[in-house]
Amino acid sequence: MYTTINKYLSLVKFSHTIFAMPFALIGFFMAITQGGGSFSWATFGLVIACMVFARSAAMAFNRWLDVDIDKLNPRTAKREIPAGIITPKNALIFIIVNVLLFIGTTSFINPICLYLSPVALLVVLGYSYTKRFTALCHMVLGVGLSLAPIGAYLAVTGQFAVLPVLVSCLVLCWVSGFDIIYSLQDEDFDKSQHLNSIPAWLGLPGALRFSEVLHIIAAALVITIGLHGHFHWIYWIGAAVFISMLISQHMLVKPHDLSRINIMFMTTNGIASVVFAIFAIADMLIFR
Repeated sequence: MYTTINKYLSLVKFSHTIFAMPFALIGFFMAITQGGGSFSWATFGLVIACMVFARSAAMAFNRWLDVDIDKLNPRTAKREIPAGIITPKNALIFIIVNVLLFIGTTSFINPICLYLSPVALLVVLGYSYTKRFTALCHMVLGVGLSLAPIGAYLAVTGQFAVLPVLVSCLVLCWVSGFDIIYSLQDEDFDKSQHLNSIPAWLGLPGALRFSEVLHIIAAALVITIGLHGHFHWIYWIGAAVFISMLISQHMLVKPHDLSRINIMFMTTNGIASVVFAIFAIADMLIFR
C-alpha cells in the first residue's frame, strides 16, 4: 500500500503543492480578516481538500494525456505512465475519482463554489491541451493555479473582492514566468514535435525576457497588494523576500547555462511562496 501511495504522489508531484497552497491560505485568511468571514475548521479542511483533489486531477490528467509525448522526451520518459509504473487505465480512474471528490467537496462549502467547480476543472484540466495550439500555454497554467486564493476567499465569504483577485493575478504572473523558465529545457524537443511554448516561439533569450516581464508585473502586484490592503511591516518583509527570489531566478538561469533550472524551480519558488504566505498571514492575524 505504501509503495502504491508513493507512486501516485510521484505521479501528481505532490511536493509541488507548495506553489499554490500557500496562496490558498492567504486567500482563506484574507476572507476572515478583511472580508468579514469567520474562521471554521470545517471550511478550512474543505478548502485544503479541494486544493488537493483539483491539483491531483489536473496533474494526473496532464500525465495521462501526454503519455505519447512523454515517451519521446528523454527528460520525461521515466515518468510513471510512460515507464509503466502506473497504467493509463489506473491513471484515468485516479483522475475521475479526484474530479468527483473535488465537486463533492465544493458542495459542502457553499453554492457558488459548487456552481463554479466545473469552470475550475475546465481550466485546470484544459491546460493540458493548450501546448498543442498556443505558445501561451504557460499563462493557462498560471490561470489554473491562480484560482487557489480567490477560490479560498469564495469558500469563506461566498463573494468576490478586489484584494484576492489581485493575489490571483500575482499567482498568474509568477507561475507563468517560472513555468517559461522551466520549459527552456524542452525548446528543441517542442520544436521537433511541433508543440507550442514560449521558448519554442521566441527562443531562449526571448523566452527569458518574456518571463522577466511577467515577474516584474508580479513584483508590482506584490507592492500593490500591500498598499491596497493596508498591510504593515510584517507583510513587507515577506514581500521583500518574494521579490528577491524572483530576481534570483533570473540571475541563476541564463540562455547559455540552464544547469541551475531545477534549483530555481523548487528552491527559489518554494521559499518565495512559503515565506510570503507566512508573513502575509501573520500580518493579517496580528494587525486585524
